[in-house]
Amino acid sequence: MKRILLLAMLTGGIVVNGMAQTKTPVGSLGKNDPKAKAILDGVSKKFAQLKSVVANFVLKVEGANNSVTDSKKGTVYLKGAKYKVNLDGQELISDNKTTWTYTKDANEVTINNVDPNSTSLSPAKLFTNFYDKDYLYRLDGETTEKGKVLQNIEMTPTDKSKNVFKVIVSIDKKGQNIAKMKVYEKNGNHYTYEITNFTPNGSVTDATFSFDPKKYPGVEVVDLR
Repeated sequence: MKRILLLAMLTGGIVVNGMAQTKTPVGSLGKNDPKAKAILDGVSKKFAQLKSVVANFVLKVEGANNSVTDSKKGTVYLKGAKYKVNLDGQELISDNKTTWTYTKDANEVTINNVDPNSTSLSPAKLFTNFYDKDYLYRLDGETTEKGKVLQNIEMTPTDKSKNVFKVIVSIDKKGQNIAKMKVYEKNGNHYTYEITNFTPNGSVTDATFSFDPKKYPGVEVVDLR
């Protein structure tokens, strides 16, 4: 589950809607889709104006045959570049300088420095313009799910050595929020992250984004800094 939690830092059935759009290869001639960029820029701009975000999500893990093998509920807290993810007895915390990964069953926390040059997709990066540097992208049409019109953007990493070869980001057209993300791995596994509740400008203190060992009696600390 540690690997699944890290994938969740990126952060149901879909009924195809209306008119089909002409699809072009992702990053055709090395260029990105300007329509997709406009949508992603809109999400980034809106997020930059928020003081904080609290979002609940459901993570579904699917095997190569599209069967759901696991489903977990989680919560992510965001404030600028700081974040905290709670998922099934695990916590991932970052104050943008240090990250703490805590596993409840083992009562263990691993500490690392934040690498500013890392291309990993953290929760904070997910709502910024990370896509311009690390991905090629195109608009893959609109779909309707649970009464919401979603704009689906297909993204492929520019670094082809990554285990993830494709990500579908679904944007709520009306709310300009990320509604869902589906991550495709080369081994055939899929991970779907569906946002079930999105609360902007909630009450989130800076203490949320640090790990206090006093609150975890007997915790084993693995400091890799």
